[in-house]
Amino acid sequence: MATLFYQAHASWRLTSSEGRVLFIDPYRGDGYLTPADIVLVTHEHYDHNAIEKIVRKKQTIFIHAKQALDGGIYRSFDYFGFHIEAVPAYNSHHKKEETVGYLITVDGITIYHAGDTDLIPEMANLKEKHIDYALLPIDGFYTMGPEDAAKAAEIMDCKHLIPMHMHVGRDFDMEQAMKIHSNRAMLVRLNESVLLKKDN
Repeated sequence: MATLFYQAHASWRLTSSEGRVLFIDPYRGDGYLTPADIVLVTHEHYDHNAIEKIVRKKQTIFIHAKQALDGGIYRSFDYFGFHIEAVPAYNSHHKKEETVGYLITVDGITIYHAGDTDLIPEMANLKEKHIDYALLPIDGFYTMGPEDAAKAAEIMDCKHLIPMHMHVGRDFDMEQAMKIHSNRAMLVRLNESVLLKKDN
């Protein structure tokens, strides 16, 4: 089964049942000694693109927003058993043409990493993607806050809402995470792994 590991802030490591490793938005935290097969970057702010931390293989694939959103078209990619789709992400701090979110499907599980975004109309289109785990930012300044994250989870009809990007100056903020009022909410702490499973 696939596992999801929370590094810090908006940084995650996803490992498939076959042992293939995908990093999203490297920044801080532990876990970077594991060599990467794929690295996804939602946008080029310093707290999302610390790719120098990545231990590379001979064929490590790097996908940045400029590749994922090419010519105004949101692209899809298939590597090492991962199906990756770029989707819209934006707000007043993040330009639509420079920022993306990612839908990642592996081992029959679909994970949505929203990137730095507000609650946006395009999220209504994600309901048809049958998202199992939605990683949503909640700092309430550079991104949407907890209330809008809960609304987004309802709109997308995801199975689980996992908060991230909780505070402007901290890697993890329990007080902010506890402001989410949703029966879909699922807390993952720093350096914690989650065994991903398909809920009925």
